[in-house]
Amino acid sequence: MEPVSGAGAELTAATGRLLGELRRLGSVAVAFSGGVDSTLVLAAALRALPADRVLAVIAVSPSLSARELEDARRTAAELGAELAETGVDELSDPGYRANSGNRCYFCKRTVLSRIGALATERGLASVVTGTHADDHLAAHRPGLAAARQLDAVEPLARAGFGKPLIRALAADWGLRVADKPAAPCLASRVSVGVTVTAERLRTVERAEETVRTVLGGRGLAVRDLRVRLLADGFRVELDDAAEHRVRASEPLLAQLFGRLRDCGLSGAGALAVYPA
Repeated sequence: MEPVSGAGAELTAATGRLLGELRRLGSVAVAFSGGVDSTLVLAAALRALPADRVLAVIAVSPSLSARELEDARRTAAELGAELAETGVDELSDPGYRANSGNRCYFCKRTVLSRIGALATERGLASVVTGTHADDHLAAHRPGLAAARQLDAVEPLARAGFGKPLIRALAADWGLRVADKPAAPCLASRVSVGVTVTAERLRTVERAEETVRTVLGGRGLAVRDLRVRLLADGFRVELDDAAEHRVRASEPLLAQLFGRLRDCGLSGAGALAVYPA
């Protein structure tokens, strides 16, 4: 067999590092969302460790959409992983509700504390997350501080994985989510300074499902979608292809915004390409 070279060699080396990081931990509770990052960590853990030393844990709260929860269940089942669903109440934290710019710190602290407690109950050595090397390049990631304080382990970052390598390995392993768009929590749609409430999170979820329904009825597939609650209105963000089709049709745009107002959105509405 000829030696692997170029991009293939980089992926092979990074994969070895990732599996090695997980083997060293011995047993793990994976903070699981169903996105490509945490799915790759879960898939790698199942390759590196006995199945009974790996537990996927998803935090169920008002900030997790029903669509994402169902998809996460499907992904865990495809991998043959044990999935624990644990309820968390981020909204009980005043810092989270205030949404002053560091909401993710309070969210991660709540979620990872609960996963850590569950890991201890199950006799698992470490909590691992899907944080990767590119995440550490961002200028503002308050959730990372909470993860450090709680000693969560970042096997992807330790192994040198950025997003392109993550997607490449996920594709190489045949993971269905290899090309899945990012799907952050519903609270990420509430603009900084606007208080996060359960009703606002439900409104965002209804609104995004409405957008999918309206556009799907016109034969428009949506890859990227965010409905953001602003201080004085709302903004619908779509991938470039979908946004172009909607903007080109005044009747469709009027129908869409009318249906969104029926969902409880108010104030000025805007349409933009994601990310705006």
